[in-house]
Amino acid sequence: MTLVLIFICLMFLFVIGVPVAFSFLFINIIGVYVFWGGEAGLTQLIRSIYRSVATFALLPVPLFILMGEIMFRSGLAPKMMDTLDKWLGRIPGRLSMLAIGGGTLFSTLSGSAMAGCAMLGSVLVPEMEKRGYKKQMSIGPILGSGGLAIMIPPSALGVLLASLSRISVGGMLVAIIIPGIIMALLYAAYIVIRCLLQPELAPSYEVSRPSFSEKIFLTCKYVLPLSTIVFLVIGLMFLGIATPTESAALGALGCFVLVFIYKGWDWEAMTSSISHTLKITVMMFMIMTGAMAFSQILAFSGASSGLVKLAGSLDMHPMFILIFMQIILLFMGVFMEPLTIMMVTLPVYMPIIKALGFDPIWFGTIMLINMEMATTTPPFGLVLFVMKGVAPPDTTMGDIYKAGLPFLVCDGIAMGLVMAFPWLALYLPSLM
Repeated sequence: MTLVLIFICLMFLFVIGVPVAFSFLFINIIGVYVFWGGEAGLTQLIRSIYRSVATFALLPVPLFILMGEIMFRSGLAPKMMDTLDKWLGRIPGRLSMLAIGGGTLFSTLSGSAMAGCAMLGSVLVPEMEKRGYKKQMSIGPILGSGGLAIMIPPSALGVLLASLSRISVGGMLVAIIIPGIIMALLYAAYIVIRCLLQPELAPSYEVSRPSFSEKIFLTCKYVLPLSTIVFLVIGLMFLGIATPTESAALGALGCFVLVFIYKGWDWEAMTSSISHTLKITVMMFMIMTGAMAFSQILAFSGASSGLVKLAGSLDMHPMFILIFMQIILLFMGVFMEPLTIMMVTLPVYMPIIKALGFDPIWFGTIMLINMEMATTTPPFGLVLFVMKGVAPPDTTMGDIYKAGLPFLVCDGIAMGLVMAFPWLALYLPSLM
């Protein structure tokens, strides 16, 4: 009953438009006053808020966001896309495939799905429209591949999930690599098959054929240097040379060095990147402080332990309980953004997962796929609104919804594969 009452109050605040961070704070103040002994509880709440963000494990979050911002605002990401375009031949849905390849590559440099979608949309959608691509093949692939920033390291959301769940940040970031690649391959397979069956969706056109030496030169100039950033972030962490925080710091430093080499000291790009990083980080951390105290109230009131006992007493296979949990997350994704969903559900879900004997990193991987789906789930997915901002003026929200649905199906297939074959998520962490 306590749990139901708390959630009803929280959802009511969300519905009437109170910002997420302040909704959590309001519930927490009432909760600690009731359960933690009045004024003494309020003092404890202040300590809880401080402890929830004063942790070294959270430092990769602003650094990963900064990496994506500086690559996007400096103009290096579009140069990378142009180079990738040189290597593509006359394959079905050529520009749609470029969106998938570029989105996957950009995801290794950015922890932000919104930054990825904004960059791909502003660069590719006008060209696709000019070539006669229908909206299913111009907008859809960008919605799918833009969200891959959640599923391919560096993932800011992955760091937050690991921190909230108290599991290895490095293990979580490495675990999502194979599922992220599987999602990209599913997107590519869908595009090729759909364009073979309906060529009018992505008309073929004559493409320039640059020489092999030109392609090699551009790759060495724009792609190989970026691969050093990928190694700094993922390689050093995988080899055990650096912690996730140290890898993130080296990756951010590497991005600044690359921008300086290519463009000199661009004050406007630097200040804009740092400003946007600061705004996003403060928003994330304000929500997180409330959510951490929220989880402590659930535990103290007995709501969390009551749910664990209930889940353990259910006469059904643990896998069915896991599937039901994912269905709840999918439903929440229709109305809420991923960070909020994680903050609300992880304090409840993680004790149940551990009680059922599931691996927390495996469950975290499945949940991140679900969160990637939440960014493109109609009607309130954040990436959908970003796409509306960069799409041509005649594009309606209905067009964007329809374009994104097939890629949500691909995400669902990837989630099913990871649930059926846990080694897809656990193999790489086992090698660390």
